[in-house]
Amino acid sequence: MFWHTLLHAGRNLLPIVLVVAAFQLFVLQSVPEGLTGILIGLGVVVVGVALFLQGLEMGIFPIGKSLSNAFARRGSLPLLLGFGFAFGFAAVIAEPALIAVAEQAQTISQGHIDALTLRLIIATSVGLVVALGVLRTLLGWPIHWFMIGGYIAVVTITWFAPPEIVGLAYDSGGVTTNIVTVPLIAALGMGLAASVSGRNVLSDGFGLVALAVMVPMITVQAYGIYVFEIVGVDPGADSLDLAAQADAKPAALDPMGILMGLLVTLRDVLPIIAAVLFFQLAILRQRIPHLKRVVIGFLLVILGLYAFIVGLKLGLFPIGERMADQLIARDNVIFLYLFAFAIGFATTMAEPALIAIGDQAEQAAQGQIRASVIRLLVAVGVAVGITIGVHRIIAGDSIHHYVIGGYALVILLTLIAPRYIVALAYDLGGVTTSEVTVPLVTALGIGLATQIEGRDALMDGFGLIAFASIFPIVTVLGYAIAADLANRWLANRPTSRPPNDTST
Repeated sequence: MFWHTLLHAGRNLLPIVLVVAAFQLFVLQSVPEGLTGILIGLGVVVVGVALFLQGLEMGIFPIGKSLSNAFARRGSLPLLLGFGFAFGFAAVIAEPALIAVAEQAQTISQGHIDALTLRLIIATSVGLVVALGVLRTLLGWPIHWFMIGGYIAVVTITWFAPPEIVGLAYDSGGVTTNIVTVPLIAALGMGLAASVSGRNVLSDGFGLVALAVMVPMITVQAYGIYVFEIVGVDPGADSLDLAAQADAKPAALDPMGILMGLLVTLRDVLPIIAAVLFFQLAILRQRIPHLKRVVIGFLLVILGLYAFIVGLKLGLFPIGERMADQLIARDNVIFLYLFAFAIGFATTMAEPALIAIGDQAEQAAQGQIRASVIRLLVAVGVAVGITIGVHRIIAGDSIHHYVIGGYALVILLTLIAPRYIVALAYDLGGVTTSEVTVPLVTALGIGLATQIEGRDALMDGFGLIAFASIFPIVTVLGYAIAADLANRWLANRPTSRPPNDTST
């Protein structure tokens, strides 16, 4: 069983390896510096992801799904809201991609942005919004009003937020829904919609993931206003030598360093353990089934998460930064755009969470939506988004104009799109960035901002993940609008009579 999980993790990494190898062989025609260390790091990432996934399947997912079903059957609003908050918070605080982005933000900001504080803010906001999403499903409130109102609030606060935090805030929204959160949150939403009379799984069951993406954008920008404007931190006060840091030892691999890393990882996973124990033992008052298997699962989650973080520092971060260096040195931006598009498209087509959501949507829509079409639309959206994000860094444009324009387009499309597709489209925008894609794309953006003169790593380096979340919503909503118009035109098209038909 673990062998299949290991192969699954390897397949997730394979598109990145193939794209990087193709560019190294045919475009750059060189071998990247430190290749041995990078390969070791990639191997550690694969093993870490495999252990993490195995632990989720053994310990967290079975209990999470059984708890979701149990509380949905009970129908108690306070229990459902409390459960939604606890699992939203616990899943996000241990999200590997968020941990990676938060640590990068802390490093680049010289500690002015605290990684743990950032994660706590995001996890709390996701917990609250999952509880709100549960209430929406139970009461049958339309999702599009939540999304339109929410993104108007996002765009409004962006006008007032300092430029140092905007890219990070939008990236934070994009990385909250991934390997841990998507299965648990999606299962909760669809389980509730299926159990409540009068609800539709497609229009009411989806949407929790989308809400979990949106709200952190607001709270992180508010945090940035506090740090950079109220406290008055000057992000440029301390010089950050990223090049020297890249040459430094990437991870503490001595026994004490490993022990400390495992303890920190245990701290990250503790909220999930506490939530499971509280709701299973104190609320449901039931023993945990297959306790030994669950304990082993949690241990594998801790080991896998630690190995994944070490592998990031050894493998994925150096790849992104060095590819940025090499492609800029070619002095031809076309290659940068091609690399960004290829990475976005290839990794999204292989994204497990996207495959799972697509299959669930096809089943819920009873053939109205095809999973293969969804994956293609989302992959094109991600590829276009990352390419536009790379162009923004190269051009030195303000991210404010891009994200405000992007979400204004999303709001417009939401108003005219068929209602059945809205919740799914927003959810798809939140599942496009995997645990291996996020670190690479983040490192690519930071590498570009570091190498291009006049760019700032904090203000310009973040934001690529945000574009990867915006444009899949645009492509899916746009496709649904076009398909709806085509169907209406076909339905209303007058049928022509044969030339010799003389009937009246």
